Amino acid sequence: MVRKLNRRKFVQASGVSAAAAGFWLTGGVTESFAAQPGANERLNVALIGAGGRAEGNESGVRAENIVALCDVDQNRARNVYNRYPNVTKYTDFRQMLDKQKDIQAVVVSTPDHTHFHASASAIRMGKHVYCEKPLTHSIWEARQLRELAAKHRVATQMGNQGTAENGLRTAVEVVRSGALGDVAEVHLWTNRPIWPQGNSALDARTKGNGQVPNTLNWPLWLGPTADRPYNSAYAPFAWRGWWDFGTGALGDMGCHTMNLPFMALRLGAPSAVSADIEGGKVHADTPPVGCTVTYEFPARQGLPACRLFWYERRQPPQALLQGVVAGGSGCLIVGNKGTMYSASDYGSTYRLLPEAAFREYRVPAPTLPRSPGHHAEWIRACKGGAPAMSNFVDYSGQLAETVLLGNLAIRLGRRIVWDSAKLQAIDVPAAAQYVRRQYRKGWEWNA
Repeated sequence: MVRKLNRRKFVQASGVSAAAAGFWLTGGVTESFAAQPGANERLNVALIGAGGRAEGNESGVRAENIVALCDVDQNRARNVYNRYPNVTKYTDFRQMLDKQKDIQAVVVSTPDHTHFHASASAIRMGKHVYCEKPLTHSIWEARQLRELAAKHRVATQMGNQGTAENGLRTAVEVVRSGALGDVAEVHLWTNRPIWPQGNSALDARTKGNGQVPNTLNWPLWLGPTADRPYNSAYAPFAWRGWWDFGTGALGDMGCHTMNLPFMALRLGAPSAVSADIEGGKVHADTPPVGCTVTYEFPARQGLPACRLFWYERRQPPQALLQGVVAGGSGCLIVGNKGTMYSASDYGSTYRLLPEAAFREYRVPAPTLPRSPGHHAEWIRACKGGAPAMSNFVDYSGQLAETVLLGNLAIRLGRRIVWDSAKLQAIDVPAAAQYVRRQYRKGWEWNA
């Protein structure tokens, strides 16, 4: 059965006015979805990636009908595989999608460098997709997933689970109510990396084990990236610290920690990005241990221009915290009437500063839909319900593009003036290789 969902039905289903819903329907919510079961039927789900983070995602969709499992590392996948002894297992997701016709939706929980191929392949076949953050490895890939999801009218969601936190949605409503006044600065910081990166990654590679585990299919683990010998410094854990596989601290946490201000301030695409790098230079293979990235956003929808500062292994000026002791990660949204501080990477909790000025403050009435839960929100969308708030088309695709632009500035080591419509760094031809990466033979992709 094919069911349709238009804007009006979404608004009615979520109990929110059309004006309020418009906060994320900027890209045009899909007018109908691919084939799906009814609301009371179980969804046929396949997992692409079954170990590591996939175990958490599996628990989120466990109530549905798990019909196929795929992982390149049989040891990492063991726990989930043992939970489904009668479900067909695959090593290559391409074979799984080609052979198993009963799959209606996929959950992608692989390393960053294979997110795009797994997600895009499934979308082209009309399957609903949940993909882990940061959605893709490159900016071009994020744009492609937005366009593919819109074209094929499938239900999508990125794994930035804070979007489904009702605390974040309340915080968004507070900022949009004008409680902070005009916001011209945002400060975000993270305790990442927590894996070897920079010189420590290079040292780990020198000392690494080059023997491929007999449970790992190394060529399939590499997927679309350049061929190279196995090294335990890459897999299974430390891949985030290598440009070819991961996207560093920004890719790991940016789609979480940036989520609250990005949504609340309708930031969209920046006009320029720059980076101050610890040590002054970035290695070609691995991100730096610490840096500060500055995003410049133009005035938009009646809101003033804004700068967003992202700190890795650093923190913002302490005076902005007004006496509050900051944790290892956090977010400060600084307005001319007050400041919002969230110590949660997911934006689920917040404090208004100075506290004395907001002692009598009352939060505004809800204007955003409340979530049934992160995975539940996507499953509901797959069955014809309201689209997930972090769907690729209207929200998370743009968020991922913006996050990954920070890595473009880091890798180039200079200020980038960005043309979002063309996906180009103006007058910096060297940026093109990072905006859209090359795939090795057998993994080419025709847009």
